[in-house]
Amino acid sequence: MKIVISSDEYFPLIDVLLEEVQKRGHEVHYVGPRQGEKSIDWPDVTLKAMEEIKEGKADEGIVLCWTGTGCSIVANKVPGIRAALCSDAETAKGARIWNHANVLSLSLRLTSSAVLKEILGAWFETPYSSDEWNLQQMEKLKTLETTF
Repeated sequence: MKIVISSDEYFPLIDVLLEEVQKRGHEVHYVGPRQGEKSIDWPDVTLKAMEEIKEGKADEGIVLCWTGTGCSIVANKVPGIRAALCSDAETAKGARIWNHANVLSLSLRLTSSAVLKEILGAWFETPYSSDEWNLQQMEKLKTLETTF
């Protein structure tokens, strides 16, 4: 799977994230500053990542900012994106099962390397649910996107 990863600031967690996602067999494209580079506004860098998904250059995304909230808000403005701010593996698992989340949002401030690995494990190992009730919920989301 092709994964686009974005961050508005460089933190050592970025290097851990890139390595972990690649270790799990995914192709990675990083959008954001590297060590020693100037920060990028979180709305701009997150939108760049979402454009890659919309253009078919990436299948899913992982977006980061200081709290994870801002990048999650920006990502969810894009039709078809279901970004979930996850601070633990169980939340990531639920976001995949019940919300069919296709973008993982993380906090640079809160996420340790150990917790990151747990979250990624749950994220990549958990399939979307396919039961009738849950599929109805996804249809309701699609309707919302076209209504507002």
